[in-house]
Amino acid sequence: MLETDKVFAGSIPENYDRYMVPLIFEPFAADLAQRAASFSPNAVLEIAAGTGVVTRALAPKLSAGASYIVTDLNQPMLDYAASRQAPDTRIKWRQADALALPFENAVFDLVCCQFGAMFFPDRSAAYREARRVLKPGGRFLFNVWDRIEENVFADEVTNALAEIFPNDPPRFLARTPHGYHDTELIRTELADAGFSRVVIETRAEQSRASSPRVPAVAYCQGTVLRNEIEAREAGSLEAATDCAASAIAARHGPGEVAAKIQAHVIVAVV
Repeated sequence: MLETDKVFAGSIPENYDRYMVPLIFEPFAADLAQRAASFSPNAVLEIAAGTGVVTRALAPKLSAGASYIVTDLNQPMLDYAASRQAPDTRIKWRQADALALPFENAVFDLVCCQFGAMFFPDRSAAYREARRVLKPGGRFLFNVWDRIEENVFADEVTNALAEIFPNDPPRFLARTPHGYHDTELIRTELADAGFSRVVIETRAEQSRASSPRVPAVAYCQGTVLRNEIEAREAGSLEAATDCAASAIAARHGPGEVAAKIQAHVIVAVV
């Protein structure tokens, strides 16, 4: 992972939550929250929480006596997540590195993570940490995006930007969010970290938006793809966003748009 892939600051948290969350994250957050609640956990740790879309979906489903620690490596994202969450004394917010969790051994029933594993610079270390803090029989529940070709808007944006910057196409989306889709690799890395049983389900949802510009803005201005665009040519962000919007409109029409998104949902048991 490149150093720029880890940067979320400035207006990115707001654009991420305004555009990316409803576009692609809310359907999978609802799914993850439902699965998490079905395990009836009393002590929950969320890692790489981002702007808190899973937190908002899961907290109402937990028991009144549950404890819920929500963490992220990036403080601006965590601050924004906390600002969006309804007051809840069960929730504690804490900046934390998934590769070196600041918690004792065997204290959580469930560790959950939505679309964070792809960003871990050392997934094996992160998986070992998740296992370490889980109680015997505890579960590590997370999801990762499938390959970019199964995620239509992301693929179309990437292809459109390759036409603008043919000599150095911005490949952040294919490289990082959609770069960890090999289910056998996922199984192997989890087994190496000490998990005894791993179940993986591939799940498709629909990404919907009111216009082609919404997914274009979401990907180009609400993710680290923005940094790659601006690094290639100063002042090119709006033109790149317009190009991506035009590419989506050419395939899906000028009005409301919808396209497939697909991810792997993983449950690993200690």
